[in-house]
Amino acid sequence: MPSIVIALPILVLPVMTVYAAVSDLFTMRIPNRISLVLVAAFALAVPVAGLDGWTAALHLFVGLGVLCLTFGMFAAGWIGGGDAKLAAALALWMGPGQGLPFGVYTALFGGGLTLAFLSFRAIPLPQMALREEWILRLHGRENGVPYGIAIAAGAMAAFPATPWFKALAPLL
Repeated sequence: MPSIVIALPILVLPVMTVYAAVSDLFTMRIPNRISLVLVAAFALAVPVAGLDGWTAALHLFVGLGVLCLTFGMFAAGWIGGGDAKLAAALALWMGPGQGLPFGVYTALFGGGLTLAFLSFRAIPLPQMALREEWILRLHGRENGVPYGIAIAAGAMAAFPATPWFKALAPLL
């Protein structure tokens, strides 16, 4: 089988992660299909990366644990539902080896993102920006922070240390 065909399920991770961040930036929404595609691609990527059943199950437990945690955060109104599902789907990929670094990176990027948005919202917008709905939405103090950007950045920072990235390296 050509190496690019083998790599396709793994390449879904960075592609969908970037798509989620861009979607959250422009619409303040992360479509459910992104998380569903990430979960489906995980199932296809397990044999490509050579993960055994026990390791795949550990990845599943990490994803489910993060889903429980982020669902609680969603219920408390701290994050959006799309953020919760995206974090869980990406934690599934990160597994026990990169789950903690993923969480730490996400928190650090989230703190920086929040500070950036507080600064952005404190300055008046230039006239040309007032015509862009997505900029007005981001500037509105009543709106939240598109935390999917931080979640995506955390995943991309942790990705090079995952078995997925290691499986990709010789193929590309």
